[in-house]
Amino acid sequence: MRTLHLCRHDLELSPESSRVIIRPFIPAETKRIITIIGRSLALTETEVTHELRNLRSEFDTRHFDIERVLLHHYDKVLPHVFTERRLSRNRRLLIGALFSGEYALESAALFNPSIVPHPDQADLPEGALRFVMSLRATGEGHISSIEFRSGIIAADGFISMDPISRYLTVPEVLPNPGYRKKSFLSKLNEMCPDGSCHDAVMAPLADWFTLSDLKKSIVAVREETQPITRELTRTLERIQWLADSNYELRFPPHLAMSERIIFPVSANESNGIEDARFVRFTEEDGSHMYYATYTAYNGRSILPQMIETHDFLDFRILTLNGAAVQNKGMALFPRKVNGQYLMLSRQDDENLFLMRSHNPHHWENPQLLMRPAENWESVKIGNCGSPIETEAGWIVLTHGVGPMRKYCIGAALLDLNDPSRVIGRLRQPLLAPEGNEREGYVPNVVYSCGALIHGERLVLPYAMSDKASAVVSLSLEALLAQLKG
Repeated sequence: MRTLHLCRHDLELSPESSRVIIRPFIPAETKRIITIIGRSLALTETEVTHELRNLRSEFDTRHFDIERVLLHHYDKVLPHVFTERRLSRNRRLLIGALFSGEYALESAALFNPSIVPHPDQADLPEGALRFVMSLRATGEGHISSIEFRSGIIAADGFISMDPISRYLTVPEVLPNPGYRKKSFLSKLNEMCPDGSCHDAVMAPLADWFTLSDLKKSIVAVREETQPITRELTRTLERIQWLADSNYELRFPPHLAMSERIIFPVSANESNGIEDARFVRFTEEDGSHMYYATYTAYNGRSILPQMIETHDFLDFRILTLNGAAVQNKGMALFPRKVNGQYLMLSRQDDENLFLMRSHNPHHWENPQLLMRPAENWESVKIGNCGSPIETEAGWIVLTHGVGPMRKYCIGAALLDLNDPSRVIGRLRQPLLAPEGNEREGYVPNVVYSCGALIHGERLVLPYAMSDKASAVVSLSLEALLAQLKG
């Protein structure tokens, strides 16, 4: 079979240690917190001013609004401030700094990219496309988060990236998110098959309720139920866990795309938000919603979750429901097929499955789609992002794991109207690690979380050995010819 010609673009997105955020750095022991606060309260106001001046000179230029963050961290330890005196703003800032630390989000790796059309396509040259690229950033402790980049693909295929800011900003976590009662109950019933305990909390709530509504109902149940049983306590904890796992984020509109970072918020993703597969989903009325499936990791277990956004400024983070929500690598089709949502998945950590649903948040009954076929994918296969629609069928980029845990990227073609039918698969890898691509945190790996078509070419961003990312493109016609041949 003739080898496909890949154009390797002169782009490499490498980790940059100077891009940092400020995280809380608060000891677990109350005694230590109080001791640290006591030392700061013992300083004179002159000493506080001097220390704060030094701190500003060292850190101000590394952050957009350092004072807002330090005051927020001061509020986190405020219950332990053992004085009735009104503290000056400078002293509150200094105490906040004592319980803060910088975190380099991408100091270890910047990898596993996906790419989608930007929601703003205004003021572009003819034939050009503006895009958003998401990347998995990993820092100290191997904690993963989502970063973004933007750029333009010209009519002739040349790719340019927008300037990358040295600043990063964590979004506001909205204090009173809303929930769909049907979806919330669906997940709750998975967690607590005997619904008798949570019925009392959920019954009074409307079809769409807020976190404050939920908290009021929980308080009412606690007050009305005596004695509080262990079973009820466990159920209320599960309800609170589920509420905390479904949250909303908001970025200020003035931020550049590269200044936005989604860092773990809930307990179930405390050790990482991994491998977000973004797709621009076209609704039946022609409108668009961006979805991303990702893997939440808490250091012990994984949980597939979903992100929704219209504009990459406001985000909803949601748990996925149903018996088929397992393992890693779920990828949503970019539109409904025959009136149903479709999703690729890998329930068994070996084969590729297809799922259908009338609800994008609930998945059951996976159907086996593809097994490993070639030696380079004989350990397991998975997807490299959402299927891509063409007149000839759905292109599915796959990853295959073979001897020596080497990861390669392949491709398959599914029938447009019946995606359970595989029309063709590449016998050889589309992309395999070579040269310095083999060296990194996890050697011998190329991997992607999503590609797109621009003009007559497939544009494929990919990670190199879990360290950095690059971009290749190739002729769509040539790829389809091999898949159909």
